[in-house]
Amino acid sequence: MSIGNSPSDAASEAPLSIGRALHRARLDAGLTVEEISAATRVRAPIVHAIEQDDFSRCGGDVYARGHIRTLARAVGLDPAPLIDSYDGEHGGKPSPTQVAPVYEAERIRPEPRRPNWTAAMVAAIVIVVGFVGFTMFSGARSGTESVAGNATQPSPSHPATHPPVSKTPEPSRSAIAAAPGDKVTVKLTADGGKSWITATANDGHSLFEGLLDQGQSKIFTDDKKISLVLGNAGAVKMFVNGKDLGTAGNDGQLVRTDFTPGNPQAG
Repeated sequence: MSIGNSPSDAASEAPLSIGRALHRARLDAGLTVEEISAATRVRAPIVHAIEQDDFSRCGGDVYARGHIRTLARAVGLDPAPLIDSYDGEHGGKPSPTQVAPVYEAERIRPEPRRPNWTAAMVAAIVIVVGFVGFTMFSGARSGTESVAGNATQPSPSHPATHPPVSKTPEPSRSAIAAAPGDKVTVKLTADGGKSWITATANDGHSLFEGLLDQGQSKIFTDDKKISLVLGNAGAVKMFVNGKDLGTAGNDGQLVRTDFTPGNPQAG
């Protein structure tokens, strides 16, 4: 009489589940769950769940396959049979995603052109410099032609005279009155020679730094304060907030000074 296999023998020969296979391989390797977690960066609660065939904590099929593959390699198992077993138990392998058309569409899509702020700033600076130069040239030419016309057309009762020509015209009263009261406005004119000028706004931004030639003028405006450093201060006349302050100092003197909207008052 033959003796068949007992139920316990049949159970021992049944293939192991994914979790049991990983659990047994970890024990055979002499590793704890914490050591496996540290080596694979798979959190210990997820390792425990996978070894109990609970894949709900993996966050989806893609992550579950990745964790199975990582844990299998860490304990010396071939991950391919385990992945195949998982796919068989969870609806098969995922369909491959066609990414080529998406890539092609993205590749041929033209990128929006960004505004070239650098070129715009350079163009604006060129326009401003050109306008200032044209204005200064036109003003000097107009003054020269006016003086020449007065000299060549004397009246019958008065002999022809040549009035002295001022290199720097004084600001008109209308220009002085137009100085805004809620800002500080400073006009510097190199009336008596050259002067090195540095003008700084309240926020530390440099408004101007350079040489002011004789006859040249500069106007600076700020909401709160303008700080000045004047070399050869005796050559510079100052008009602050619409008020004529005269020369900034003595010849060859270095002067540092600040002005605010209420200092000095126009008048």
